[in-house]
Amino acid sequence: MKPDWTASATRLADAEWVRARIGGAAKLYGCARPEVLGTIWWYSLSSVLVAPAIEGLVAGTPVDPSLDAVELDLVADGRFLGARSTRRLDGGLPEVGAALATALGTAITTIAAVCGARERALGAIATDSIANRLLWTPDPERAMALAEPLVEAIGLGLPKPRFVRVGRTPAVRRASCCLIYEVGNPKCVSCPRQTPEEREARLRAALG
Repeated sequence: MKPDWTASATRLADAEWVRARIGGAAKLYGCARPEVLGTIWWYSLSSVLVAPAIEGLVAGTPVDPSLDAVELDLVADGRFLGARSTRRLDGGLPEVGAALATALGTAITTIAAVCGARERALGAIATDSIANRLLWTPDPERAMALAEPLVEAIGLGLPKPRFVRVGRTPAVRRASCCLIYEVGNPKCVSCPRQTPEEREARLRAALG
């Protein structure tokens, strides 16, 4: 799928732009409270937003995750297809963490102000997005070792990333809920708002 348009990630500091995008999410997910739509929207966006920094860090070629360096690809219905950074970043994990702190902090503050979601809840989603993206890299075992130091370098009061194993397969033990069930969809396989037994059974069914 090709993007219909590209936006600078600096738009995440623009409350009116964010409000319009969250409002547009109702076309995808149906009518819901603003904090629910905002949380679902951030769940999708955060995974895309952190991807260039995570992939570059794991590959040993860090790129700048600052909002003015990142471009977001979108399709007409408002979904995010991907993101890319237009700048290399000198340094390593500490520098990536510091730049992510500013980018994520700005986005979370704007979204919370617009939709009424709690910043702490949005921050937990960011942690889980980072953890998931680390698992999607070519060497997830090595990448997982970066998770806790990276989140510590970011700060912002983000919860520690957590992983579990389903057999030999690592998975994120989520600290966050995207609230997708609030709009009539099933809870995510790894949703923390289910019993541990139910979550483990669903993970085993999904991952084998």
